[in-house]
Amino acid sequence: MSFEKLTCGFVFVKVRYMKVKVLGAGLAGSEAALQLAKRGIETELYEMRPLKTTGAHKTDKFAEFVCSNSLGSFDTGNASGLLKKEMELLGGELIKIAYECAVPAGNALAIDREKFSQTVTDKIEANSLITVKREEITEIPDGNVIIATGPLTSDKLAENIKNFTQSEHLHFFDAIAPIVEKDSINFDKAFYASRYDKGEASYINCPMSKEEYERFYDILINAPKIELKEFEKDAKFFESCLPIEVLASRGVDTLRFGPMKPVGLVDKRTGIENYAVVQLRQDNSAKTLYNLVGFQTNLKWGSQKELLQAIPGLENVNIVRYGVMHRNTFINSPKLLAASLQSRKRSNLFFAGQITGTEGYTESIASGLLAGINMARFIHNQELLVLPKITVLGALTNYISDEAHDKFQPINSNWGILEPVELAKKERKNKKLKAEKMSFRSIEYLKNLEHMI
Repeated sequence: MSFEKLTCGFVFVKVRYMKVKVLGAGLAGSEAALQLAKRGIETELYEMRPLKTTGAHKTDKFAEFVCSNSLGSFDTGNASGLLKKEMELLGGELIKIAYECAVPAGNALAIDREKFSQTVTDKIEANSLITVKREEITEIPDGNVIIATGPLTSDKLAENIKNFTQSEHLHFFDAIAPIVEKDSINFDKAFYASRYDKGEASYINCPMSKEEYERFYDILINAPKIELKEFEKDAKFFESCLPIEVLASRGVDTLRFGPMKPVGLVDKRTGIENYAVVQLRQDNSAKTLYNLVGFQTNLKWGSQKELLQAIPGLENVNIVRYGVMHRNTFINSPKLLAASLQSRKRSNLFFAGQITGTEGYTESIASGLLAGINMARFIHNQELLVLPKITVLGALTNYISDEAHDKFQPINSNWGILEPVELAKKERKNKKLKAEKMSFRSIEYLKNLEHMI
């Protein structure tokens, strides 16, 4: 909706309707709403929970972490870490809250998920420019809209989006790891350490001998799985979030080179580097709950209990949340979105979060940040912000909006999608130097951009 305003000299100035509807109060939607409010724009934030559940969320709070409680590395020598720094430079709100709610996790930014969600919810509900509406939206509304309904978009809205875009949705599965009580862990066998002693020794490690690993593996590959519903059977697994049973099916040693790799994890009591190691990461600030790293699973719950109790140190573990798997939905962004996250078909419609195919917590928040900034710029009749591929966020949004994709799949932040840096021939194999130069280039660019946003 817009109108023309006549000014002195008969110059027409376009003024756009100053209200936005944000659909979905997950990570992306919450960030987008806060960005809009920060720019003085009235926002209606729609969230269907608790009136309608998703099958994965456990609360009615905003920005709930449903899988892991980790946003990945905060080291800017890592693409995910650089993306976090980029969000800070762009004025991200949720990244600040994440650091305020951090729990020890070595070089990773892990959060107390309950404290984080409650803090985000409180901040949104206290903002006079944001009106929260607890209801399910089944059709794309008129006016200025940001769709950030996530990978668990309700069926009715998903169907409406499909009809609007005239494009089939793609599906993939996301899996959740079990959470256990720390007090039920046997520390005669388990020990604290971070890999290669980097950062604080904040992970709990359960070591395995060759015989213990083989017994564990035998239980895993023979354990019954929860059957998929008919509508889920065409969905694909996302490679970086594979259930542990799928990884195990690729070979007996796959887990030992993946989530159970023992390299760099030595129990100082014995000095032994074990055959395999299961890591547990702190899940709340009280240090009472820990989740099993890389143990996303769709096994039946009885089988999960048997499997976990076959891990040395977890023989009598109390499981407070079992792993589950659910179908995720994302749009065919290369055909539908510009790199600004604006719909190519409708100028006052933006998408953000995992529904766009940006996979991961950090990536979801970052896309919500950009969608919020660009919706505000659209309303103020300013040029939309399209970040270059020298930034991680720019590389991500350019990747998902690249019309050359024939078989688009969700993607995490990674160095491979960024524009290469110039390196001398003798430096080209130096991955650390390459990452440092990419990181420096992005940070310098955004520092020069800060005053314009």
